[in-house]
Amino acid sequence: MATAHLPRGGWRPRLAKRAAMMTAMGAVGALALAACAPGSDNTASTTVGEVSTELTSEEITLTIADETGFPVTDVLAEEFTKQYPNVTFNITRDTFANLTANAPKLMASDDAPDLIRLPTMGDTVRDGLLADLDPYYEAYGWDTWAPSQLAALRMDEEGSRGNGPLYQLGLGYSVTGIYMNTEVAAELGIDAPPATMAELEEDLATAKEAGVLPIMAGDKDGVVNFVIQAAMNQYSDKSEFLDWMFTKPGARYDTEGNIQGAELVRTWADAGYFPSDINAIDYASFVSRFQEGEGLFSFNGNWAAADNQEKMGDDVSFFLVPPLQEGDKHVAMGAANSFSIPAKSKHINEMAFFLNWVHTNEEARQIIVDVTGASPGGDPSLPQPAVEEGSLIDNALKMSAQISEEDGQVDFMSNTTSGIYAGSIIPESQQLVTSKITGEEFVRAVQEFYERETAD
Repeated sequence: MATAHLPRGGWRPRLAKRAAMMTAMGAVGALALAACAPGSDNTASTTVGEVSTELTSEEITLTIADETGFPVTDVLAEEFTKQYPNVTFNITRDTFANLTANAPKLMASDDAPDLIRLPTMGDTVRDGLLADLDPYYEAYGWDTWAPSQLAALRMDEEGSRGNGPLYQLGLGYSVTGIYMNTEVAAELGIDAPPATMAELEEDLATAKEAGVLPIMAGDKDGVVNFVIQAAMNQYSDKSEFLDWMFTKPGARYDTEGNIQGAELVRTWADAGYFPSDINAIDYASFVSRFQEGEGLFSFNGNWAAADNQEKMGDDVSFFLVPPLQEGDKHVAMGAANSFSIPAKSKHINEMAFFLNWVHTNEEARQIIVDVTGASPGGDPSLPQPAVEEGSLIDNALKMSAQISEEDGQVDFMSNTTSGIYAGSIIPESQQLVTSKITGEEFVRAVQEFYERETAD
């Protein structure tokens, strides 16, 4: 596994100073699942009107509803307006949890945004709240993009992802892994990333014995689930886990592999590998505390690469979560930083033009990489944005390519249904990482919530 070590005060990403803390669920990279062809019979959305790939010459303002702490939409909007001065943007922001919960209400209103960050589609397709993007898939020639990149962004009329029309695109496609404070690691005698889960546990024990916090994490807003799912991924059957996340009939969360992974995390909690105040630490706080030197490891995504590089210089590396056995394929979470066009948008053609521009324009693609550390996606034959060799972003892009080659990408379990993250995963994980429940109790509680939410 490659690591990045740069001179302190050396390379800085071109737009890194504009990149505030990235939020938890950005996510993203190709998913290991083939998409159905466009134009499926399973169409449940409000269809768009006349499709045009020409941008209007009128002066218009496009509204984007995004989550807090995710600056890439600001930078993209600024560049788009620079290229097309007749188009300006109004970007509103809310917390990840609030935006997820309020998205259906926002999209159903008469003043619906033109584009909205939508980590999980939930019932929005069935309720006709999203514009079907398949006509633009045809018009813009998005069939040259990797089908796996778009798989999780499709949904059929039964509410299962991976099939049916296209309702979302990503502003970046990323991957998750582990950041290591290499200065702390060197003091502990750790000179390389762990190659197996057993080696990871050895490193955690070494840190704890030396009085160093093994894992900097927070669970005020549920982001410790980067750790929980990373552990589950190593024990679970990937296809079964994806079936559950895509709400396939009969799929279950309470599998033996998921129980093993969750129980491993509980043993880490028992051993004191997490901060004692973990349930009071939100995403921004756990990122800043890690950057300030607290903790050996931090489980996070490549959307944090630019900021970690800026703050930590050569004292940080980034690598994939190790498998159980050395040489086994890796499994990592990743999903498009997904956005949808509400069916009630008054500027559907213009918003589709913007989304196509993000994936095809050289400056826009560079912004995605510089600000988020994510792959820009789109047609794989397009030139890749320039990155500094050996940087965290360079390493992150290699990790994305490795996961794609190993067919090891899985979605975030928090994206499974609209209510499961706030309604079950967060409260149950807060008990798991403080040793108040077992791994099996955690998994069964989430499955029970899932069954209630997906019941017809």
